[in-house]
Amino acid sequence: MTKWIKGRVRPGVYRRGGRGTRWTTEAGMTTAEYAVGTVAAVAFAGLLLVVVKSGPVKSALTAIIVSALGT
Repeated sequence: MTKWIKGRVRPGVYRRGGRGTRWTTEAGMTTAEYAVGTVAAVAFAGLLLVVVKSGPVKSALTAIIVSALGT
């Protein structure tokens, strides 16, 4: 949604005034930024999965769960 205002420019708001149109900062992310963020999140999830499935971490988590359940 585009808002046109007079006077001060606030982040995430477009301003048209004086000579021609001047675009100010946009709020939110563009499609490319979403793509980079998604790739980074998937890479982090993959790394976390590898770490959690490793032997020492798996046995430590199993011990914590067994201790918490009291069996």
